[in-house]
Amino acid sequence: MSAPTEAVSLTICDVLAGKAVEFTRSGSRSAIAKSPLEGRQRITTLGIAGDEQGDLRVHGGPDKAIHHYPADHYDRWRDDIGAHPLLDAPGAFGENISTHGMTEDAICLGDRFRLGTALVEVSQSRQPCWKLSDRFAVPDMARRVQDAGRTGWYYRVLEEGDVQAGDRMTLEARPHPAWPLARLIDLLYRRSPEPALLRDVLVLPLVSSWRTLFERRLAQGAVEDWRKRLTGASSHE
Repeated sequence: MSAPTEAVSLTICDVLAGKAVEFTRSGSRSAIAKSPLEGRQRITTLGIAGDEQGDLRVHGGPDKAIHHYPADHYDRWRDDIGAHPLLDAPGAFGENISTHGMTEDAICLGDRFRLGTALVEVSQSRQPCWKLSDRFAVPDMARRVQDAGRTGWYYRVLEEGDVQAGDRMTLEARPHPAWPLARLIDLLYRRSPEPALLRDVLVLPLVSSWRTLFERRLAQGAVEDWRKRLTGASSHE
C-alpha cells in the first residue's frame, strides 16, 4: 500500500446520526435527517452506533457504513438554490461526518483515514436519489447534486473505534492517487462511454455494484437510465 503523497489532516466538525421514520411518499422510510451528536461515538463495521437507514436495499451496509459530506459545499448550494433552512446546520444531505477543507477533487478511491481511533477507507461516492429532492422540496435536487459532482462519499470501516466532533481525521494511505473521486464521478455520469477509461477503472477495487455497472457499459456501449433513482419514477413513465 503506498504512503500518502501529501499530509492530509483536518478537524471533524460534526458527527451525526438519525433514526428511520416515515418519509414523504407512501410506504417510504428514511433516516436522511441527521443531527449532531455530543461526546464520543462508537464506530462499528456498519457505521456510527445508533444511526439508521430507511431502505437497507440501497443504503447502509459495510460499503456504505459512513457518509461524509463536505461542509464546503453548503455555500455553493446557497448560490445555486438560494437560502434554505436545511443549509443553516450540518446534516442537510444525510451525512454522518462533516468537515471543512476537503472535497471530491482532493480525495481518492481507496484512501485510508484514521477517523478518531477508527480506520476507514473510501469505498465509493454517493449516487443521489429522489429523497434529496423531497427533503429540500426542490424537484430536481438529486439531479443537481449529480450534475454538480457535489455528492459526498462513503467509507467502509477497517478497524472499529470511537470518534467525536473535534477529533482529527488523518490520511494514512493513498493507493490510487490517479483516481480522485471527482474523476470517478465524471466517468460515472458521462453520457458517452469511453472503452479505454472503462477498462482502466475496472482495474480498481470497486464495490460490486459499480463493477457490474462499468462492465455492463463496456459490454453494451451505453449508459443506464437514471430516472428511477433520481425521481422515483419508473423508466417507462
